[in-house]
Order: sequence, then structure tokens, then C-alpha cells
Amino acid sequence: MNEDILRHNSSPSGEVGRGAVTFNIEGAVQMPDIDQEHIGQWVCDVAATYGKRVGEINYVFVDDERILQVNRQFLGHDYYTDIITFDYTQGRILSGDLYISLDTVRSNAEILPPAPCPYEIELLRVIIHGVLHLCGINDKGPGEREVMEACENKALALLSTDNG
Repeated sequence: MNEDILRHNSSPSGEVGRGAVTFNIEGAVQMPDIDQEHIGQWVCDVAATYGKRVGEINYVFVDDERILQVNRQFLGHDYYTDIITFDYTQGRILSGDLYISLDTVRSNAEILPPAPCPYEIELLRVIIHGVLHLCGINDKGPGEREVMEACENKALALLSTDNG
């Protein structure tokens, strides 16, 4: 995978737009070093493979304490997670707020198969995981996790192919 995808590209306010895909931070986390323009286009390309179009997708990068707070407040869950997807999709137009805990992404990269996984790759996997949820792919029921992983791998391969 081309490392140019992983370069810092944010404004001092912490907000960067790529049309309908935005990347923001909350709290004391630093904006990940990603090429936001390229990742935004990748998100749109992946959505298109499912017959969808991106409306407004807002990524919010947070720490573990914030993701736990969001999980408790909005979902009634008392545990840490890597991503929480708020789905506002209407028909084929994908929209949502996607909260990503950079702390959990880092921890998962160290322990989940194939461990250790580079942090940047795990972050890209989580970024696209939320979009796949917006596309209607689930991962909680029997056999669904395997389907989700296959879709994530397909999307990551699309990014790799795109970068030569």
C-alpha cells in the first residue's frame, strides 16, 4: 500500500472537507496522518461498488474515554469499541457520523489477527468498516463477521490497487 495515503492534511481547526466526507477530532487526540482527499475518494468508490452514493459522512476521531461516553449515552453499552456508526442513510444516499477511537484502533492493531498489524492499516480497516455498515453490511449475527471481514479486505484491496 502506498504510504502517501497516510500523510497529515488537516486544518488548524481540526476539520477538513472532501466534498461530502469530513474528518474531525474531539478532545486531546491528534488528527491521524492520512491523505483525507484520497481516503474520501476511496470511501466514495467503495460505496459505489454497493450501488450507493455518499451524501454526508462525518468521521470523528476520539479517545477511549469519549467513545465510552458516546457508547453509554446513545447505545446503552458500557464498553470500549473501535467505531460507533450513526446511520442517517436515506435510500441509496449514505450519510452518517462515525466515531472512531484511535486508542482502541491502536490496541486492536497490536492484538487482533493478523497481529501485529500496522496501525495505519487497522485505521483504514475501521474507517471503511463504518461505511460498510452504512451500506447495510452487519457483523453481529451468525456468519456476518466473516462477510464483513471479506468486504473490508475487498475495500482495502481496492485502495491498494488504486495506489499501485
